[in-house]
Formats: sequence, C-alpha cells, structure tokens
Amino acid sequence: MFDNLSEKLQGIISSTRGKELTQDNMQEALREIRRALLEADVNLRVVKSFISSIKDKAEGEKVLEGVNPSEQLVKIVHDELVEILGKENKPLNLTGHPSMIMLLGLQGSGKTTSAAKLAVKLKKEGKNPLLVACDVYRPAAISQLKTLGSQIGVEVFSIDEEKNVQNIVQQSLNYSKEKGYNVLIIDTAGRLQIDTDMMAELLLIDRIFNPHEKLLVIDSMTGQEAVNVAENFDAQLNLTGLVLTKLDGDSRGGAALSIVHCTGKPVKLTGTGEKLNALEDFYPERIATRILGMGDIVSLVEKAQEVFDEKEALEFQKKMKKAEFTFDDFLKLQKQMKAFGSMGNILGMIPGLNIKKDDRDMISHEGEKQMKRIEVFISSMTPEERANPALLNSSRKKRIAQGSGIPLHDINIFVKQFEQMRQMMKGMSDMKGMMGKFGKMGMGKMMEQMKRFM
Repeated sequence: MFDNLSEKLQGIISSTRGKELTQDNMQEALREIRRALLEADVNLRVVKSFISSIKDKAEGEKVLEGVNPSEQLVKIVHDELVEILGKENKPLNLTGHPSMIMLLGLQGSGKTTSAAKLAVKLKKEGKNPLLVACDVYRPAAISQLKTLGSQIGVEVFSIDEEKNVQNIVQQSLNYSKEKGYNVLIIDTAGRLQIDTDMMAELLLIDRIFNPHEKLLVIDSMTGQEAVNVAENFDAQLNLTGLVLTKLDGDSRGGAALSIVHCTGKPVKLTGTGEKLNALEDFYPERIATRILGMGDIVSLVEKAQEVFDEKEALEFQKKMKKAEFTFDDFLKLQKQMKAFGSMGNILGMIPGLNIKKDDRDMISHEGEKQMKRIEVFISSMTPEERANPALLNSSRKKRIAQGSGIPLHDINIFVKQFEQMRQMMKGMSDMKGMMGKFGKMGMGKMMEQMKRFM
C-alpha cells in the first residue's frame, strides 16, 4: 500500500536531516515531492494544491528551538496528507430502521465482493445485515452474491426472473422488517461505462427509498480514472462516500490521494485483501503516518484485539512461562497470525522499523512460504507428538520426513529452532519482557533472527 510513494517521500525527508532548511533546499525538496506525487499518479489539481499548501506552511513556520528542521518538514507533510485524505474518519450512517446502504460502481470494480465484505464487517459489529441482489443484468451476479452469502452466513434476498429493481428493493425492505434485519446492503448493477439507463435506475432507487448511504465502489488500481468515475457518479447521485478496493495492491496511491480532494466525498471503507474479512474503516491520520514510515500502532492493536482470543492468549502465556508450548499451540498461533494479514502488512504498521519494500516483501514471501511448510510438517505428526515435542527422536523424525516430503535435514532444523523459540518465549513471556528483549537485541539483530528462522 503506497509503497513507491512512501519510499520516495521518506527518502526526500531523510535528505534534509541534519540540515537547516533554507529557501534553496526547501525548493529542491518541494520539486522532489511534486515529482513523487506525479509518479504516484496523483491528480494534477491535487499535486498543485498539496505543494502550494506545504510551501505556505513551511515558509510561515518558525523554527522551534530544539526541533530538527527536517522533523518540522515531516509534520507539515503529514498534516497536509491528512488534510488531502479527508481529515478524519467518517463512519457509516446506520441510524435507520433498517439502514439502507446502496453500493454503486462500474463492472469489475469489486462491488459484489465488497457487499459481502461489508456484511462480514457489520456482523462483527453486532448488526444483522441482509444482502439484496439488484444486479438483474449480469447473468452470474446473483449467483455470485448467493455463493458469497452462503460462505459468510448472511441471507441474500432475490426474486427469480424479476427485472424491476424498484420492486426488488421494496420487497426486500418489507422482508427485512418482517425478519428483523437492521441493515440492507443493496448490490446494484454495474456497467462497463456510465450510461443513461444505468443512472436512471439508480436515480429511481435513490428518489423512492432515500438510502442512508450511497457508496461508490472504486478500483484504486485505476488511478486517475477513478477520479473521473467518482465525479460523474457524484454529479448525478450526490454520493455519501467512497469504498476503495484493492488498496493493498496499489503501490502508487494516486486514487486515494486524489479522490477525496476532487470530489469532496470521504473514503469510508477500504478493501485491503482478497479475504472476505479484508474491509476496513478509513482513517486519514493512520494512512498518513504509514506513508511517512511512522507505522500505525493503533490499527495494529485493533487488529490484534479482533484476531487474538483473550482466553487463549492467557493460556499461551502460561505455557510460555513453563516452556510447555506445543506444536498444536504453534498451529493455533499460526492460524491466528494468518487472520492478522500478510507479514508485509504487519511490518508496515510497526513504528520505527524502516524496512525497505524489497526486504519487507522478501520477509513476507519467505515467511509465509515457510509457515506453509511447517504446517505440512506438523500435520505429519501423530497427536501425541504434536502435544509433546520431547517425543521426537531420530526414528520419528525420519517417519515424519517421509510422510511430509520434507528433507530430514530441514526437519532437524525445524525442531531445533522450535525448541530455541520455546526457550526464548520462556524468557520473555510478557509484553514488557518482549520489548526489553527486542530493545537489547537491536533492530539489526532482530531482523537477522527473523531471516534465519525463515
């Protein structure tokens, strides 16, 4: 996410460290920032506004005593990024009984998948959503939504052979009141391009039912074209917000940095992966800190609270203290880590790591590949062996190697590293101990340990 832009902006700011900001080097920094934004496919209007605002603020700033000038530049750029991204989080309006959310977008933007992801998110938040299939033109659209609904345990309302979308929405509204659903998620039809018929249908739903949210789903990989699509939809329907999909695959970030400024509409949600739980609220402040390499510890903690079971975590901690952590425990922990997201994404949220994109990608790729191998290795054990690592003698390791297809040499390394990890966990079984250990180890040594384990 924003990797290319992030690296360039961090590099520009690093080049000013230890220097007093002068008119000349400030102009050079602004030129480089402008170039970085244009290469990230940020809209030209946004680039001009961004640079002008930074220049005004930088020239108006008094150098504070004891504050490095480059740190002041970081703050100015950070504050301007927050401003352009929409200032603050804008939550969904869920005040209706039921609330109605209409998802709009061109074909291929990820609208139907986003509808399912939104249903998953709302279920976690205690809502009772109903998916409504209103894409009556694309043959596979309704069956796709039903398949997704079945996977996530959310009912899909549809009417066979019905082409009147107004009737579908009305009946779904009646059905939701009868069955106790409190949020309707309406998956409308997409087109390859904006046309009159498409807009007429959406305008009809808007005027008759007055949805609480009209969210345009935009593929962030389309860059500046996303701005044109958003402006066209907003001119017709007066959007309430935007959903950016594939933000995890957008290394440039042009759409996210342009769309709010150009439309005046907030990004409310972002798709950050293919899994159906990968839809997140959009926080401009957190995105800005990540772009500037300052991490995102708040999102990291929130994700941890969502993923890790508190009771199970306490059990793990007790076992760690006694070095009784088993292969079964490792598999449970690994499963929770997978739900956390990619290693690269996690590393990007940790403040102060400053790992280059290539190194982060390498750690993420190799780490996830190794996790799969370990899962195969542990799955080839008997239940007794998984529960008691001390049982793994030479003959058992040979049998596991044959069953898993992993060389005996690698099995020996896995077992040795697992035992080392158990002993290390025993020595730092609480968070304070962990942070102290990492602090003494130093970031360089910590990275070497990670690479060795992978």
